[in-house]
Amino acid sequence: MKFVVRALILTSVLAVAACSNPDRFGDDVYLNGGGAAGVAGSVDDPTSPLYFQQAVGDRIFFAVDQSTLSDAAKLTLDGQAEWLSTNGDFSAIIEGHADEQGTREYNLALGARRANTVQEYLVSRGVSPSRLKVVSYGKERPIEICSVESCYAKNRRAVTVISAGMSS
Repeated sequence: MKFVVRALILTSVLAVAACSNPDRFGDDVYLNGGGAAGVAGSVDDPTSPLYFQQAVGDRIFFAVDQSTLSDAAKLTLDGQAEWLSTNGDFSAIIEGHADEQGTREYNLALGARRANTVQEYLVSRGVSPSRLKVVSYGKERPIEICSVESCYAKNRRAVTVISAGMSS
């Protein structure tokens, strides 16, 4: 009998606790879906590098043997410039890449032209040149490895890598 009484009391206490204020800790993040909402450094935090990478876009693509910007690339770079202007504590390294066609030397030079084109565009949009560095990897860091155009197209790119505290 004692067991039944204790079980009823425990059940009553748990039922009352379940009816308490769901916002008793002053943070209803989990009630609004997506436990990462508003968490610093998450994709939902507009000041985070992860937001820059996924929401703004950290890469643009180029045509074969080209370092000129397409309209789509300019749109992405406009977003990058705005993000960098708003988040002054961050700097960027702009990586220039090429596909596997051509010599190593040619592709290093092409990657450098692509990275420099991105840097010049961002500077023209108000980003301080002291916050931007460029590097060319040529064909040394492919995303896709295969000998078809769909792979080559993914490797002809410039990637803007965000880092805190790099500016001089």
